Amino acid sequence: MKVKEFDFNLPEELIAQRPCEPRGNSRMMVVNRKHESIECRYFRDIPDYLDTDDVLILNDSKVIPARLIGSKPTGGMIEILLLSNKKTDSPRSHTWEVLLRPAKRVKAGTVIVFDKHSRAEVIERTSEKKWILDFKTDRTFESFLDQYGRAPLPPYIKRNRTTEKDFQDLLRYQTVYAKMPGSVAAPTAGLHFSETILKEITSQGIRIAPITLHVGYGTFLPVETEYVEDHKMEEEYFDIGKETARLINEAQRVVAVGTTATRVLETVTDKEGVIRHFAGHTNLFIYPGYQFKKVDRLLTNFHLPKSSLFLLVCAFAGKELIMKAYEKAIEEKFRFYSYGDCMLIL
Repeated sequence: MKVKEFDFNLPEELIAQRPCEPRGNSRMMVVNRKHESIECRYFRDIPDYLDTDDVLILNDSKVIPARLIGSKPTGGMIEILLLSNKKTDSPRSHTWEVLLRPAKRVKAGTVIVFDKHSRAEVIERTSEKKWILDFKTDRTFESFLDQYGRAPLPPYIKRNRTTEKDFQDLLRYQTVYAKMPGSVAAPTAGLHFSETILKEITSQGIRIAPITLHVGYGTFLPVETEYVEDHKMEEEYFDIGKETARLINEAQRVVAVGTTATRVLETVTDKEGVIRHFAGHTNLFIYPGYQFKKVDRLLTNFHLPKSSLFLLVCAFAGKELIMKAYEKAIEEKFRFYSYGDCMLIL
């Protein structure tokens, strides 16, 4: 399959720059695979589509404030996106793989300054886009990020990096049930849930079970190979607990919130359809032709063309039906991507 077969044109004005307020007021497209029907609702209606025998799977990973703005000794501003932590023995030294912008004049030994007590040194370049930085600070790294870190918004959400960090983004680019720090991008399907909606769901006797997958930046990038089968997913850490595994194995129907939850469930399900407690890494790439073993229903946002997320959704509901749904979403002016509206696939 060629990647270009999963392309579509999206008007730029439909790319959401701010989340819907309050949570739960976003629109929700309901796509029924059996009847090939499409219905436009609001996310607050989601309890109408859940039954007492369902288990709702939420990714409880917490987004860290992984975007930093520093300056080189020459005074030039430089933007850093933390990707993964490389463990060191020193409590005051923290080594990370990062993306840098601009990176044209960066080389090993370049120092990036935040204040007189906090700086980072470029150690080496690991690929065309990635670098290794060693941070040195007089405080815990968590405290350093609390002071200087910004929400790691994807590049299609425009923010002025010369201004102070946006505390609203730090709050809203995070699910209300986030618990385990480690993601550098949000599991965006979960951004629609409010505490009120979660309480309504549990009051109906519907069980909710957490899993953890720390979302990496690569999850949201377009697939750049010519053929779908040649794309390689980056590994991401996940953990599924014993109680969650038990609830899933007892459920009549499994409703996954997001592609991240979906990939974890499909990774850990064995040939008999049983899930067991497991922690590890997954690079599972789901694209059309994949046979789902565990997920029965999927809540997801509207994704970038030619992305691994869009390919997963096409695998779950069929390319033809999803293309039809996306055409309808554009016609009805649904809001797209991380801060946008959502789709429930039945």
